[in-house]
Amino acid sequence: MAKILVIDDERSIRSTLKDILEFEGYAVETAENGKQGLEKAVAGSYDLIYSDIKMPEMDGIELLTQLHENEIETPIVMISGHGNIETAVTCIRQGAFDFIEKPIELNRLLITTKNALDKKNLVQETKVLKKKVSGKYQMIGESESVCRLRDMIARVAPTDARVMITGENGTGKEVVARLIHAQSQRAAFPLVEVNCAAIPSELIESELFGHEKGAFTSAIKQRIGKFEQADGGTLFLDEIGDMSLSAQTKVLRALQENEICRVGSDKSIHVNVRILAATNKDLKKEIAEGRFREDLFHRLNVIPIHVPTLDERKEDIPLLVNYFTEQICAEQGWAVKTFAQAAIEQLQQRSWTGNIRELRNVVERLIILSSNPIEAADVEAFA
Repeated sequence: MAKILVIDDERSIRSTLKDILEFEGYAVETAENGKQGLEKAVAGSYDLIYSDIKMPEMDGIELLTQLHENEIETPIVMISGHGNIETAVTCIRQGAFDFIEKPIELNRLLITTKNALDKKNLVQETKVLKKKVSGKYQMIGESESVCRLRDMIARVAPTDARVMITGENGTGKEVVARLIHAQSQRAAFPLVEVNCAAIPSELIESELFGHEKGAFTSAIKQRIGKFEQADGGTLFLDEIGDMSLSAQTKVLRALQENEICRVGSDKSIHVNVRILAATNKDLKKEIAEGRFREDLFHRLNVIPIHVPTLDERKEDIPLLVNYFTEQICAEQGWAVKTFAQAAIEQLQQRSWTGNIRELRNVVERLIILSSNPIEAADVEAFA
């Protein structure tokens, strides 16, 4: 049940709003002035606040300011019998959700209440989703190599320098890219990922730069490419070693001029993106064999970051196992299982050719197939 606070110095208004909102199924508390309302808002937890503007001791505008200074994120609707455009604009600029005039129309009150509560729910859901997403991409470990990697990310992230991330499959190159973006000045803008290995060579240019309607047989409508989608933010070119030479040429031009052309168009479009690239290939070898442009390599390889294999950081396995266990059990809604020390040691003795990705799969398999706690014998049987 949503909880609403009504602040008004007129008893009749307070009573009327309380009766109407309670009839609609909301829990309602009241305050007779701004000072009392502020105390209640700070001490309690409300889903919506209605506040009059002209009140003794503290008016609604000052109350609005105080609520924001106290980091109260509850939607606030201002009400007044002396409404005008200037007052309404002032309230909205200072963070009010809406402004309504007295006498309050019933439909207006109910619609405003629903909209404000919907917004609050949406904000909360967004926070939860962001927390889940941010929790998905973490660098787990305290080994020397991981500490150096974290330090490098912290140094590089605030800049606009291009970064080349290298490492074997499953080591966590995508995690590094996402952490760089999250700690950058572009974090409020999109991070757009392109898996160059997963896109056919004949479609990679359309994917990156977009195309105009009719540019080729299947181009039935205009398409916005990844460069434009990432404008202001970060473009992550994963597995760039698999990009075709023709696409490499166009990427090089885009990096040199900060401009792209959609396929089927001769109009240049300015783009402002930071490029992060990743590969599991030896690009110097690819250059020597004519499969990768040397000039593009030097454009991208401003800051090289190498991600260590799991075999190079086996001391992190206990932390990774605990992290994956909590994550997997939470996803499935299961009670968290534990690993016996002998089981952890058994995992540390293995060679992990699939790196962290392989370890996560093994942990999930053990959680599903083993009893609690998970023993060394379970590792021998199922891992």
